Amino acid sequence: MAGATATKRSKSKQKDLTLRGHLEEIRRRLIYSCIAVAVTTGASFVFARRIFDFFQSRAPDGVDLVFIQTTEMISTYMKVCLYAGMVMALPFLMYQLVMFLRPALTRQEKGWLYLLLPGVIVFFMGGASFAYFVFVPRALDFLLNFPLIDGVDPMISIGSYISTIVRVLVGVGLIFELPMIMFFLAKIGVVSHQWLGRYRKYAFVGAFIVAAIVTPTPDPINCTIVALPVYLLYELGILFARLAQRKAPAEGTA
Repeated sequence: MAGATATKRSKSKQKDLTLRGHLEEIRRRLIYSCIAVAVTTGASFVFARRIFDFFQSRAPDGVDLVFIQTTEMISTYMKVCLYAGMVMALPFLMYQLVMFLRPALTRQEKGWLYLLLPGVIVFFMGGASFAYFVFVPRALDFLLNFPLIDGVDPMISIGSYISTIVRVLVGVGLIFELPMIMFFLAKIGVVSHQWLGRYRKYAFVGAFIVAAIVTPTPDPINCTIVALPVYLLYELGILFARLAQRKAPAEGTA
């Protein structure tokens, strides 16, 4: 009886130590990430004016951006620098996430996760670029030149404008990660391309639901502009999953 009690206490102590170690690792990774974002945010002040011009270039002609609160301009300026710093620090932040997850992964899973990191960044930037060059101009034109109401001139605050642009860019950028996620899940055996293929019709409906959440406009045209690429990304993810499963037997026989 005493031996069993001692064993339980030992296991409980090991569990506490493991939990403490995980919390310590989270804290360390968060500190590294915060330092990286602070450094890149400081560096982004050099390019802040260009970033402002970059965002303002999407506004329709004839629409002037204003600030209506005393501190709105400086707070928006700081937000833009912070957003730019987070984008610049994205590779390092992704690396910290991988390093935190690494102990829970097998050697093969670690290798594939490292290989997918560049693809994750590329797909995110591709999604943000699609939103900036294709979707945002049409959405802003619809929102700021609403066709059913005449005689009202838009006076858009710079803070609201920047927040809307950033929310759309980040949202669409994250959506574009779908193929990479599906590839990785198929590679580690969580899903298969056959299983994913059976849910195509649900993915089609889900694409419009996601587009309705991400897009700031209620009109079906702008929603479709986002929904169709989302569904095509799902189809691309099925292809990636198929490729991941084809390579698995060869690796197993090596």
